[in-house]
Amino acid sequence: MANSNQYLIEDLSYTNSWRLFKIMAEFVDAFEKMNDLGPAVSIFGSARLDPEDEYYRMAYDISNRLASYGFNIITGGGPGIMEAGNKGAFDAQGNSVGLHIKLPFEQKANNYTTLRCDFRYFFVRKVMFIKYAKAYIVMPGGLGTMDELCETLVLMQTQRIKPFPVILVGRQFWKGLLDWMMEQIVSRGYMKKSDFSLFCMADSSHEVVELIKSKVNLHSFQKNGTACREPDSSQNLA
Repeated sequence: MANSNQYLIEDLSYTNSWRLFKIMAEFVDAFEKMNDLGPAVSIFGSARLDPEDEYYRMAYDISNRLASYGFNIITGGGPGIMEAGNKGAFDAQGNSVGLHIKLPFEQKANNYTTLRCDFRYFFVRKVMFIKYAKAYIVMPGGLGTMDELCETLVLMQTQRIKPFPVILVGRQFWKGLLDWMMEQIVSRGYMKKSDFSLFCMADSSHEVVELIKSKVNLHSFQKNGTACREPDSSQNLA
């Protein structure tokens, strides 16, 4: 049975506005810890994968290579893809950041972070993922992965943040979703086909790393304002 204390949003009301200070404290703590982090890449994906999974191994390889080139790696600090991303950076002796969220199930911090921030509120954690990232790598995952992906694309689409590379890993995995978006959302005019230029896809760790190296200035602490590619209404999503 669910614990009523876990429903944090419902707890926010005028009668306990003191919780706002907890939210502020989470922001302040994370800002202070990550202020000097430098260029980073955020990696997302399922928490439910074990080390034998092909995407776990790919996430490890991607983060290991990026950390070797000097990029900092940010994940959610938990198991699965998050663990793979942190472990790859850790083994390359790079900065391995875990933005750990306290949940009543599933989420347990991994042991491969060099910097860890703990959160109770998802929205505070999301700000940290975006603020310090110069690129997003989105591995196969579930609702949490989709949430991070969609929110980031909306922020770029509405020009609330500067565009930066968002790479979906695994064309076959994402193909069904993108086909549905084209057939049901674009065809009805709910989004523009040009919005597909906000992200790109890759199938190998080499392809991902080369995309990021070509789009991100490692020596700049500011986002480049460069998306994955220029809008192309005739692009083939297959």
